[in-house]
Amino acid sequence: MTNEEPNPPGLTQAEADPKYAFKASAFLAGVAGVSALFGFGATLSYVKKKDPTFFDKGVAMGPTLAESGAALATRALGWGTLYAVGGCSILFLSLWKLSGCNNLQEFRMKMGNNLPKIRKNDPPQSRTEFEGLSDLMRYLETWGSEEKQEKASSPLIVEAKSSSSSS
Repeated sequence: MTNEEPNPPGLTQAEADPKYAFKASAFLAGVAGVSALFGFGATLSYVKKKDPTFFDKGVAMGPTLAESGAALATRALGWGTLYAVGGCSILFLSLWKLSGCNNLQEFRMKMGNNLPKIRKNDPPQSRTEFEGLSDLMRYLETWGSEEKQEKASSPLIVEAKSSSSSS
Protein backbone atom coordinates (compact mmCIF):
# COMPACT_ATOMS: atom_id res chain seq x y z
CA MET A 1 0.00 0.00 0.00
CA THR A 2 1.17 3.48 -0.70
CA ASN A 3 0.76 6.43 1.58
CA GLU A 4 0.29 8.88 -1.30
CA GLU A 5 -2.86 10.91 -1.30
CA PRO A 6 -4.98 11.04 -4.45
CA ASN A 7 -4.92 14.23 -6.48
CA PRO A 8 -7.45 16.86 -5.42
CA PRO A 9 -10.33 17.11 -7.87
CA GLY A 10 -9.60 19.28 -10.87
CA LEU A 11 -5.80 19.15 -10.46
CA THR A 12 -3.40 17.16 -12.57
CA GLN A 13 -0.52 15.31 -10.97
CA ALA A 14 1.90 18.03 -12.14
CA GLU A 15 -0.16 20.74 -10.41
CA ALA A 16 -0.60 18.75 -7.20
CA ASP A 17 3.05 17.71 -6.72
CA PRO A 18 5.60 20.54 -7.08
CA LYS A 19 8.47 18.04 -7.49
CA TYR A 20 6.69 16.18 -10.30
CA ALA A 21 8.53 18.01 -13.10
CA PHE A 22 11.90 17.19 -11.53
CA LYS A 23 10.92 13.54 -11.06
CA ALA A 24 9.68 13.29 -14.63
CA SER A 25 12.82 14.94 -16.01
CA ALA A 26 15.08 12.68 -13.94
CA PHE A 27 13.17 9.62 -15.14
CA LEU A 28 13.41 10.63 -18.81
CA ALA A 29 17.11 11.47 -18.46
CA GLY A 30 17.72 8.11 -16.81
CA VAL A 31 15.86 6.22 -19.53
CA ALA A 32 17.74 8.12 -22.24
CA GLY A 33 21.09 7.45 -20.56
CA VAL A 34 20.43 3.74 -20.11
CA SER A 35 19.20 3.51 -23.71
CA ALA A 36 22.33 5.23 -25.03
CA LEU A 37 24.62 2.96 -22.99
CA PHE A 38 22.71 -0.14 -24.10
CA GLY A 39 22.84 0.93 -27.74
CA PHE A 40 26.55 1.69 -27.58
CA GLY A 41 27.28 -1.63 -25.85
CA ALA A 42 25.15 -3.58 -28.31
CA THR A 43 26.94 -1.94 -31.23
CA LEU A 44 30.37 -2.72 -29.76
CA SER A 45 29.44 -6.36 -29.11
CA TYR A 46 28.06 -6.71 -32.65
CA VAL A 47 31.24 -5.31 -34.18
CA LYS A 48 33.41 -7.54 -32.00
CA LYS A 49 31.45 -10.65 -33.06
CA LYS A 50 31.46 -9.62 -36.70
CA ASP A 51 35.20 -9.03 -37.08
CA PRO A 52 37.28 -9.50 -33.94
CA THR A 53 40.66 -8.89 -35.59
CA PHE A 54 39.80 -5.40 -36.82
CA PHE A 55 38.02 -4.64 -33.55
CA ASP A 56 41.20 -5.48 -31.62
CA LYS A 57 43.27 -3.35 -33.99
CA GLY A 58 40.93 -0.40 -33.36
CA VAL A 59 40.98 -0.76 -29.58
CA ALA A 60 44.70 -1.23 -29.03
CA MET A 61 47.44 0.56 -30.90
CA GLY A 62 49.25 -1.83 -33.13
CA PRO A 63 51.95 -1.61 -35.76
CA THR A 64 49.37 -1.23 -38.57
CA LEU A 65 47.58 1.77 -37.04
CA ALA A 66 49.32 4.99 -36.06
CA GLU A 67 46.61 5.83 -33.52
CA SER A 68 43.95 3.81 -31.71
CA GLY A 69 40.29 4.50 -32.39
CA ALA A 70 39.69 5.85 -28.89
CA ALA A 71 42.61 8.28 -29.16
CA LEU A 72 41.47 9.42 -32.59
CA ALA A 73 37.91 9.98 -31.30
CA THR A 74 39.19 11.91 -28.28
CA ARG A 75 41.33 14.13 -30.47
CA ALA A 76 38.41 14.73 -32.87
CA LEU A 77 36.12 15.59 -29.95
CA GLY A 78 38.68 18.07 -28.61
CA TRP A 79 39.08 19.83 -31.96
CA GLY A 80 35.32 19.87 -32.53
CA THR A 81 34.73 21.42 -29.11
CA LEU A 82 37.41 24.04 -29.77
CA TYR A 83 35.89 24.96 -33.14
CA ALA A 84 32.33 25.10 -31.76
CA VAL A 85 33.18 27.25 -28.73
CA GLY A 86 35.55 29.48 -30.70
CA GLY A 87 33.13 29.97 -33.59
CA CYS A 88 30.17 30.79 -31.37
CA SER A 89 32.30 33.14 -29.27
CA ILE A 90 33.42 35.04 -32.36
CA LEU A 91 29.84 35.20 -33.65
CA PHE A 92 28.42 36.49 -30.36
CA LEU A 93 31.25 38.98 -29.84
CA SER A 94 30.84 40.37 -33.36
CA LEU A 95 27.06 40.76 -32.85
CA TRP A 96 27.75 42.54 -29.56
CA LYS A 97 30.26 44.93 -31.11
CA LEU A 98 28.19 45.61 -34.23
CA SER A 99 25.18 46.51 -32.10
CA GLY A 100 27.21 49.18 -30.28
CA CYS A 101 25.93 48.22 -26.83
CA ASN A 102 27.87 48.73 -23.61
CA ASN A 103 26.15 46.20 -21.34
CA LEU A 104 23.83 43.22 -21.47
CA GLN A 105 20.70 45.25 -20.69
CA GLU A 106 21.25 47.54 -23.70
CA PHE A 107 21.95 44.53 -25.93
CA ARG A 108 18.79 42.79 -24.73
CA MET A 109 16.63 45.86 -25.38
CA LYS A 110 18.14 46.47 -28.82
CA MET A 111 17.71 42.85 -29.89
CA GLY A 112 14.18 42.84 -28.44
CA ASN A 113 13.29 45.80 -30.65
CA ASN A 114 14.92 44.33 -33.79
CA LEU A 115 13.72 40.74 -33.55
CA PRO A 116 10.09 39.74 -34.16
CA LYS A 117 7.77 39.74 -31.17
CA ILE A 118 6.63 36.44 -29.69
CA ARG A 119 2.88 36.44 -29.36
CA LYS A 120 1.40 35.59 -25.99
CA ASN A 121 -0.93 32.62 -25.92
CA ASP A 122 -2.85 33.95 -22.96
CA PRO A 123 -5.38 32.46 -22.45
CA PRO A 124 -4.29 29.31 -24.32
CA GLN A 125 -6.36 28.55 -27.40
CA SER A 126 -6.04 24.80 -26.94
CA ARG A 127 -5.13 22.25 -24.26
CA THR A 128 -1.77 22.65 -22.55
CA GLU A 129 -1.88 19.96 -19.83
CA PHE A 130 -2.06 16.22 -20.51
CA GLU A 131 -2.27 13.26 -18.14
CA GLY A 132 0.28 11.27 -20.14
CA LEU A 133 1.68 10.51 -23.56
CA SER A 134 -1.39 8.55 -24.64
CA ASP A 135 -3.65 11.49 -23.73
CA LEU A 136 -1.43 13.80 -25.80
CA MET A 137 -1.51 11.40 -28.77
CA ARG A 138 -5.31 11.11 -28.61
CA TYR A 139 -5.54 14.91 -28.56
CA LEU A 140 -3.16 15.26 -31.52
CA GLU A 141 -5.17 12.73 -33.54
CA THR A 142 -8.32 14.81 -33.20
CA TRP A 143 -6.64 18.25 -33.28
CA GLY A 144 -7.84 20.19 -36.28
CA SER A 145 -10.51 17.64 -37.17
CA GLU A 146 -12.87 19.35 -34.71
CA GLU A 147 -12.72 22.54 -36.78
CA LYS A 148 -13.28 20.56 -39.98
CA GLN A 149 -16.25 18.79 -38.43
CA GLU A 150 -17.75 22.09 -37.29
CA LYS A 151 -17.41 23.53 -40.79
CA ALA A 152 -18.88 20.38 -42.33
CA SER A 153 -21.80 20.23 -39.93
CA SER A 154 -22.71 23.90 -40.25
CA PRO A 155 -25.50 24.41 -42.76
CA LEU A 156 -24.43 25.91 -46.02
CA ILE A 157 -26.57 28.95 -46.73
CA VAL A 158 -27.10 29.54 -50.39
CA GLU A 159 -29.27 32.32 -51.57
CA ALA A 160 -30.97 31.45 -54.77
CA LYS A 161 -32.07 34.27 -56.97
CA SER A 162 -35.62 33.89 -58.00
CA SER A 163 -35.95 34.62 -61.62
CA SER A 164 -39.29 35.45 -63.00
CA SER A 165 -39.74 33.95 -66.36
CA SER A 166 -42.26 35.40 -68.73
CA SER A 167 -43.90 32.88 -71.00
